[in-house]
Amino acid sequence: MYEAKKYTTALLAFQEAAAAGRTEAAAYLGVMYTEGQGTPVRYEEAMTWLRRAAQTGDSQAMCNIGILYYRGLGVRQRYDLALQWFRDAAALGNGQAMFNIGSMYHDGMGEKVDFAEAMNWFVKASAQENEKAMNSIGAMYRNGEGVPANYVEAARWFRKAAEAGNSAAMYNLGLLYQKGQGVPLDEEEARRWLAKSAETSPPEPQ
Repeated sequence: MYEAKKYTTALLAFQEAAAAGRTEAAAYLGVMYTEGQGTPVRYEEAMTWLRRAAQTGDSQAMCNIGILYYRGLGVRQRYDLALQWFRDAAALGNGQAMFNIGSMYHDGMGEKVDFAEAMNWFVKASAQENEKAMNSIGAMYRNGEGVPANYVEAARWFRKAAEAGNSAAMYNLGLLYQKGQGVPLDEEEARRWLAKSAETSPPEPQ
C-alpha cells in the first residue's frame, strides 16, 4: 500500500497503527510528513513522530531527525545536533547515518574538514552496503583527498557503487574509461556507463 504510493490511505493506516503503539508506523509517518506524502509538508509533525520512533531505538528515525537538524527543516539548523543524531543512529548500524557523518567531515559542516575521518566513516558505511559511501571513497581516491591519488582504487570503488545502482558512480566510472584513468581507455565502455547513468537518474558526480 505505502510502496504503491497510495499515500492518503497509507497515512490514515499509519496514524491508526502509530496510535496503537507501532514504532514502524510512527517512523513512516515522520517520513510522510517530511516529504508531503498524502499530506501537506509538516516538519514539526514529522519531528514529533520521528522522535517517538527514535525513543524506541529506530535508527532510521534517528537518522531522519539528524537530517531535519542538518537542513534546518522545522527546527533551527544545528549541525551539532545533526551530528549527535547521526552518531546515535550509526551506533545502531545505520549505514545512511554513517555516510552522513562522513560527508560532514568531508565538507567541513559542523566539524573541521578531516579527510581521514571522512574516509573512516565512508568505509564503515560501505560495509553496510551504502552505495553513496562507495562512490565517495572512489572520489577521494580519484582526487587524492587524505590518501594518495589512485585511479585504480577509484575505479574499483566507482564500479562497486555503480553495480549497486548508484548513478553518480556510473557517471564517474564512465569518465575514467573515457580518459583511460585506472582502467583501459575504452570509448565504448565509457558510453555504456554514461548512458546507464543518464537512464538511472541525472548524474551527481563528485
